Amino acid sequence: MASGEQILIVESDPDIADLIGRQSLQPLGYQVTVVGDVASAIKFAIQTTPSLILANLYFFPGLSGKDLLAALNSQGIKSPVIVIAEKGQEAGAIQAFRLGASDVIFWPVRDVEVVSIVERSLRQTQETRERQKLDRQLKSTNDELQHKVRDLTTILSTAKAVVSITDQRVLFDLILESALQVADANICWLMLRDERSKAYLLRAQHNMPESWAKKMNQPLDDGISSLVALSGESLVMSGLPLQKLKVSALGKSIGVIPIKIQSEVIGLLIVVRKTDGEITRDAQTLLEAMADFASISLVNARLFHALEKNVENARTGEKYRHAALESVRASIRDELQAASYPLNFVLTEMPGALNSEQRQALESVQVALQRLARSSEKTVVPKQ
Repeated sequence: MASGEQILIVESDPDIADLIGRQSLQPLGYQVTVVGDVASAIKFAIQTTPSLILANLYFFPGLSGKDLLAALNSQGIKSPVIVIAEKGQEAGAIQAFRLGASDVIFWPVRDVEVVSIVERSLRQTQETRERQKLDRQLKSTNDELQHKVRDLTTILSTAKAVVSITDQRVLFDLILESALQVADANICWLMLRDERSKAYLLRAQHNMPESWAKKMNQPLDDGISSLVALSGESLVMSGLPLQKLKVSALGKSIGVIPIKIQSEVIGLLIVVRKTDGEITRDAQTLLEAMADFASISLVNARLFHALEKNVENARTGEKYRHAALESVRASIRDELQAASYPLNFVLTEMPGALNSEQRQALESVQVALQRLARSSEKTVVPKQ
């Protein structure tokens, strides 16, 4: 057992305290403190939390070792206690075990036995500490894994939403909710660049105070977003540097993530945490993924609007072509009618008799005109 452990001996008999402390434990490097009454022992234990306490079961003025155990339990002191009892006091030792004693030394005892019992108790204490430490590490690891699973689930659901939700307002709200979660933030908002004025306008927000939220669809000066818009690089700040900026009125830590199409900044995603603690690199990476989703959504919206415009232009062009075709066909029909009337009149021979060659020529023209009329009537006009 490694030396240097703090051991408290609660013993009013100087001979017993000397044998256990000075003769048995101090030569091995243990730091030994001896007190002669329970009140002093409780005060010392509260102030220092010793690695081990050895306490006489009965021989104290006013309070017993069992009273000491009860007092330590009530104060939440976890130091193991070895009781010192005389042979024949086994019943009292059993009661002490029920009160939380870890072991017992029956007096008289040799120094080698004292060392053995003390080291065994300290070893058990060390093993308990190691188990508790391992439990804390396992819990911390489990919590971290659950947090990562939650974040990955959030990223996946947001990615699915980008390709399935066509209402940008709904999608932006989802992105902001996800950003709040992955950054453990309290306030979040989204700013998009207006193509005409080139200013960044507030387009969506979560949990902003009313004095800020009333700037919806207007430029919003938070004192930091404009710098990120110029640099195109994500920025996280906390502590004293943030206190000089206007946005410090909202919280103690901020992350500003640019929304880009290639290298062009078209928007900004901002999260604010009210508590201390800088936004971590992992959280920043997840926020950048959220910004990419917003960018994809905006690109999709642009493509959709362009497609709608092209379709509308195509419909308009088709309408014009249809009208032109109808006009041509009507003109052909009118001209055919105009040409057929005098031809039919001549073929009646009312103006004068026709020889066979004249009639044959005129009938050929008549057949050609009829064929042309049927062909124009068969022309397909696209439906509107």
